[in-house]
Amino acid sequence: MRIGRNMRKFVLRLGVLSFCLALAVSVGAGPVFSPRKALAAEAASADVRTVVDMAGRSVVLPAEIHRIGTLGSIGVLNAFVELMGEGSKIYNQMSAGFTKTDRWKMQYQFAPQIANGPLFEDANRELLLENILQARTDVCLAMTKETAQVLERNGVACVYLEWKNVDDVKKAVTLMGEVLNKKETADAYIAYFDEKLAQAASLTSGIPEKERLKVLYGDPVGFTQPHIIAEWWIREAGGISVTDDGRSSGERRTYTLEDLLLWNPDVIVANTARQIEEMRENPNYRGVAAVKDGRCFVIPTVAHVWGNRTVEQPLVVLWMMNKLYPELMPEATLREEIRKFYATFFLYDMSDAQISEIIDGK
Repeated sequence: MRIGRNMRKFVLRLGVLSFCLALAVSVGAGPVFSPRKALAAEAASADVRTVVDMAGRSVVLPAEIHRIGTLGSIGVLNAFVELMGEGSKIYNQMSAGFTKTDRWKMQYQFAPQIANGPLFEDANRELLLENILQARTDVCLAMTKETAQVLERNGVACVYLEWKNVDDVKKAVTLMGEVLNKKETADAYIAYFDEKLAQAASLTSGIPEKERLKVLYGDPVGFTQPHIIAEWWIREAGGISVTDDGRSSGERRTYTLEDLLLWNPDVIVANTARQIEEMRENPNYRGVAAVKDGRCFVIPTVAHVWGNRTVEQPLVVLWMMNKLYPELMPEATLREEIRKFYATFFLYDMSDAQISEIIDGK
């Protein structure tokens, strides 16, 4: 009996399929798709490279990065990308915790496209994995190892950044320079960081200890200092942080109204303008030097909150110097430093009005 041409093709395909199925059985059952094996296979390609993140993980990346996802500490992570002049590559929008106020309005200047990007996390910061997988990012950035591991298991390249000590910012920027092929920018930032800290140290070196102004940062109404790094930048600016108890770990420091009155800070840097208003309206604060002398200021938020861990740390040192010792850091000098920083690294030209808002903490 003759077999027609179509039938012969069918039999041939059936034979090939049977062979493949038999081969799969012979080597043992396994998942149809293994993200780790796929990544390993990609690493052999000339179009990819491998970087080692701050958790010691080897992460396979494409030769060029075009689409970036940020997860968790989005303000910090976006700022790392924007510092490299690559804000246009951030793909996802900021999660709900960042969009309740206009505090983060400059993010939409540095990376306008994120306003219409997909959400990668819900209001509780739970990963929206389906959205992440559909986005097909070249790399995601995270500051928790758990997030990096979840994405790795799902075949998504994720670089982990860590920031515990002050010097970690240099390590993280160096890593970002490698991830984004921006080594020269990373090196330039590190040189700028060291230069500005040396400048601050030189300018404040002649201030006697007893003449250095006392500073309180954080929430003076809720009696909390939320970020240990503030102890560092206040000191670098030539001030004395009244909450600096010498601790080397632990972010949050709490205190009482009695502590505040005893410290009697010369300058208060608050998280919000509302906190300053509440102090002015509350008779308990009338005797505090900072309130009495009108030396209460709101910490700026540009790419991120300057009082927190941010790549803008050199600027907060200069800003604090201006508030403490304007004769050493005049406003005109501060304005030019701000303008130069964002033009050089963020590739963004600040207007005079925007710089005034930053200096005034608005």
